[in-house]
Amino acid sequence: MSLRINDIAPDFTADTTQGAIQFHDWIGDGWAVLFSHPKNFTPVCTTELGAMAGLEPEFRKRGVKIIGISVDPVESHSKWKSDIRTATGFDVDYPLIGDKDLKVAKLYDMLPAGAGETSEGRTPADNATVRSVFVIGPDKKIKLVLTYPMTTGRNFNEILRAIDSIQLTAKHQVATPANWQQGEDVIITAAVSNEDAITRFGSFDTVLPYLRKTKQPQA
Repeated sequence: MSLRINDIAPDFTADTTQGAIQFHDWIGDGWAVLFSHPKNFTPVCTTELGAMAGLEPEFRKRGVKIIGISVDPVESHSKWKSDIRTATGFDVDYPLIGDKDLKVAKLYDMLPAGAGETSEGRTPADNATVRSVFVIGPDKKIKLVLTYPMTTGRNFNEILRAIDSIQLTAKHQVATPANWQQGEDVIITAAVSNEDAITRFGSFDTVLPYLRKTKQPQA
């Protein structure tokens, strides 16, 4: 069964480049991003892992842990790190899950149940669907899911932008419009009356009867 927003992110135990983890325990009371890769030593994923390493301080500022996963053994991940440093200039200090038995890929509906039980002998094309991003909240629920084709590198600045929106709208009864960036005006949700909106936000602009904009609330 496919995973949807607000589903509990499946828990699992796994080996990583930083030792064994229980996923929900590893997340703790904060946020997490789990992003997956179809195979080690593939060109697009090499750039992605380096890009994520470069942005790790930005995720950390938002209370977000990052963890990668590839359907290859942990030993292979350790060798891949050297290539990532050469290609991007960044060291991967966040954990990488080894999913050589495909357990996590199946658990997160990235591979079908009949995909077998080993990554050995599989090509990147066999694992093309293992190209997802999951944003998970402190309640262990999935807040965002994105899946990309193998030829399209992921934009992790967009993941940060989405997290800014998700964290803001979790605290206040607002939504964010298309292409919203941190600090820009937000939308007041329909659950807030005009009277309550004045109390909460001070003032607002009515663009349409169902579209009211106000300044971004402070955290």
